[in-house]
Amino acid sequence: MGVGSGEGDGTSLTVDELAARAGVTVRTVRFYGTRGLLPPPVIGARRVGHYGQDHLSRLALIEELQRQGMTLAAIERYFEQLPADLSAQDLAVHRALVASWAPESAESITRRELERRAGRALTERDVDRLAAMGVLDRTADEDTYRLDGALLRLGVELLDVPIEHETILASRTVLLEHARAAAQELSRLFRDEVWSPYRESGEDPDHLSAMKSLSAHMQPMVVQALLTAFQRSLSEELRTAFRSR
Repeated sequence: MGVGSGEGDGTSLTVDELAARAGVTVRTVRFYGTRGLLPPPVIGARRVGHYGQDHLSRLALIEELQRQGMTLAAIERYFEQLPADLSAQDLAVHRALVASWAPESAESITRRELERRAGRALTERDVDRLAAMGVLDRTADEDTYRLDGALLRLGVELLDVPIEHETILASRTVLLEHARAAAQELSRLFRDEVWSPYRESGEDPDHLSAMKSLSAHMQPMVVQALLTAFQRSLSEELRTAFRSR
């Protein structure tokens, strides 16, 4: 990751000013710095660190990734995939693309509201199974969850299906690993074949809006293509598996 400063874009902030602008605590800024998510500040007079616009952009991207439910470890892996020389504008493009592909149905919900929506009381095992299926995520607040409402009905129906919790977790792990590999390859193609040439062409100095528009058009096509390919592959694999028995 590149080293940020306030010299290139006219922004020069102390750690307190950076935290206030980003809506986080100073402790959070320093914690992200120790994890390599933020480049070190430029040290000025009296050993005061100065932060720039790219620090603000990185904090905004981290916030967006967290909003999607990504863990800190997953965010670190995400940042490791980014080119080292990204500008604040490039980071803003990344954030816009991430936001445009985020599930719109994600919401915060209390345990009481979750059970009302589910139409039944939920045991801790039920909640664990829903989490394993990706229907919800636990939060720091024991009574609050991040819910994908579009999956709730299906998840509740599957609670009574005799599938072991470990099998659900193993299945989800397989799906996530392959989905992540596909997403990384698609991201690389988008970056190398679309984003970089467009940015270098100079056709639109403010390429953020153009990239957001392109991403919005690409999303349904990519999702449909992945879904169709998966359905066909799964059907073929199941037919082959049961023919061999």
